Amino acid sequence: MLKFSQTLAHGLAWLMIASASCNAGAKDLIKIEGSSTVYPITHQVAQQFMLAEGTQTQVVVGITGTGGGFRKFCRGRTDISNASRPIKESEKSLCKANGIEFLELPVALDAITVVVNKQNSWLDALSLEELNLIWRSSSEQQITSWDKVNHAYPPYTLKLHGPGPDSGTYDYFVNVVLDKAASRRDYMENEDDTAMVAEVAADQNALAFLGFAYYTKNQNKLKAVAIADGDSDAVLPSVKNVTDGRYSALSRPLFIYVNKHSLENRESLRRFLSLYLKQNNISHSVTKSGYIPLSPDMYTVARSILLQGKTGSVFNSDDLSANFERFLYQR
Repeated sequence: MLKFSQTLAHGLAWLMIASASCNAGAKDLIKIEGSSTVYPITHQVAQQFMLAEGTQTQVVVGITGTGGGFRKFCRGRTDISNASRPIKESEKSLCKANGIEFLELPVALDAITVVVNKQNSWLDALSLEELNLIWRSSSEQQITSWDKVNHAYPPYTLKLHGPGPDSGTYDYFVNVVLDKAASRRDYMENEDDTAMVAEVAADQNALAFLGFAYYTKNQNKLKAVAIADGDSDAVLPSVKNVTDGRYSALSRPLFIYVNKHSLENRESLRRFLSLYLKQNNISHSVTKSGYIPLSPDMYTVARSILLQGKTGSVFNSDDLSANFERFLYQR
């Protein structure tokens, strides 16, 4: 599997060091890592917060993928973990082993979007079965051209791009499309969604899956593929289709996870999270970042979890496609 992860990690490390150097006078540091999907929302709130705080508090937001973020979070190395899927059972166990209690706060909805090059003239829709054929492990070195997906397509080389196994987007996609089975490995792996956009935009034969925001901000470069689930008609990802439940198979909640000890002992963190979940602010931040706000009732639940310090996850298994609202309102 080809990787840009190491280059990305070096770049992020440099950015974080540079950012910290510019704010060397900050009295407090809030450390956040994890999902590249949730990053735009959290980064935007962090910028707002630091403008209001001046040099009092520095917020550093890094991208390590949801899985990479949880590995640090569950060892007590970060205060908040951005996550594009619920925490897994193995990650809960790691947190427990290290004495880390956490709050699970939903912040937005996303639609994992399958994209191709803007100049791709033969593909408008795919079924979940066709996505399974493209991405399953047995297709490695076998399904290598478009005509092997569908005889109606041209015999051009199929160039696949996607996030790696540390990504929550990867986890969710594999859970839904491959029924938790392993994916093929002969694709261009990239934890940097912006870089993935550039790769697809430069290659007419490319196909990738990524967060909705990275598609909406690059519609001049990318074409979204409508997805058919079972016997239903193919549906394009959109705010309306997600909120109406029509684009359901690849829709998912986005989260931030908060270290309870940090929350109880850091006034700056409490101020940051109060700003994050403030009703008008969160809806604006989510929309501006290209994602889909939750309902006002859901944000009320999230604020209640924060105010009451309720710990744990409402997700009791690794079935990431379980109905979000049903679990959320068990609170």
